[in-house]
Amino acid sequence: MTTPINYLRSIRLMAIYSALSIGLFSQPSYSDQWQDTLDQAAGDTVYWHAWGGDTRTNDFISWVGEQTDSLYGVKVQQVKLSSTSEAVTQVLAEKAAGENTKGAVDMIWINGPNFLAMKQQNLLHGPFVKNLPNAQYLDLSIGSAATVDFTEAVDGLEVPWRLARFVFIVDSDRVKNSPKSMSQMLTWAQQNPGRLTHPVVSNFMGTTFLKQALIELTPDTSVLQQEASKVSFEKASAPLWEWYDAIKPYLWREGTSFPENEAIQQQMLSDGVVDIAMAFDPGAAAAGIASGLLPPSARVLVPSEGSLGNISFVAIPYNASHTAAAKVVANFLLQPETQAHMQNIDVLGSFSVLDTNKISHQHTMAFSALPTSEALPTLVELGPTLLEPHSSWTELLKQHWSERYSQ
Repeated sequence: MTTPINYLRSIRLMAIYSALSIGLFSQPSYSDQWQDTLDQAAGDTVYWHAWGGDTRTNDFISWVGEQTDSLYGVKVQQVKLSSTSEAVTQVLAEKAAGENTKGAVDMIWINGPNFLAMKQQNLLHGPFVKNLPNAQYLDLSIGSAATVDFTEAVDGLEVPWRLARFVFIVDSDRVKNSPKSMSQMLTWAQQNPGRLTHPVVSNFMGTTFLKQALIELTPDTSVLQQEASKVSFEKASAPLWEWYDAIKPYLWREGTSFPENEAIQQQMLSDGVVDIAMAFDPGAAAAGIASGLLPPSARVLVPSEGSLGNISFVAIPYNASHTAAAKVVANFLLQPETQAHMQNIDVLGSFSVLDTNKISHQHTMAFSALPTSEALPTLVELGPTLLEPHSSWTELLKQHWSERYSQ
């Protein structure tokens, strides 16, 4: 169990991190407005609707609840989702029923397409991000990564909390010549039939696999930053379907079935069923090795031209029952010490969303003291971050893949 943060008695930052302990600053003084938020939030429980498919993330959310309860009297109850759309559907149903103040969803770990849908239908609380004390550590300049979600302006309606990058995980004992691009992935699959697969495309990770290939193969990536039309989609996706037609017969089970999610695919890698897995977390290989879920030979592979990346956000529905408490939790996620704890590969291993130019030297030291691993890539090794396509491309990819390959 992680030792709870004690702001009230600690007056200096501890620069030593381990899986069992973390030391943080004393509790700062707040503006009257934020103190009112803290007072209003005390005693409430935040129902955080979040994808529940990753044990480490679930454990981190539990840890967050322990800390906010200890510090502010705000509990966190994770409502584990198999898809973010479940929470959106809940809010939509409440709005249709006229429930505009006592909604069941207090906070959502939201993705780009669902953020866009909720924003367009006025289902989000805010703007509120700039009013969070810890927003001072973010780069909120126009066009920065923290202000754009799948090409859609955030407009202060959601809070960044972790960086994500699409990576492949390979068993380096078995894969000696790792493919460095999606084109090379086809050649590798042809040479190693049955040793590659991807999660089913209805799953986020399966869709991401297709988007990575789309970005690498389409001749004009600028069109992907615009809303897709029938004409633009057909033209831009044509090279993708040609590539997929060629690779499908060489996938595991000849592409007739697919693992349900990335966790199952990583288990397949560990069991020796396939040689390549994937994740949206650069620390996934190091974390898997540390937990015994992946072999010590697991390593992260990033395409030479870079990979898809984005920021994970949390948002508060317009009708949340515990809006103040949700703001307290969102603000806690941005605390530099929380971000450093999250980046610890023994905890979660997700890269921080904070602007390193805005945090103190002591905070920088805390990040520098984090443990490392041979399986953990550096930011330089991760290479360029490829922009997510406009959210409209995601649904079209799912639809057309299903029509082509699910019959």
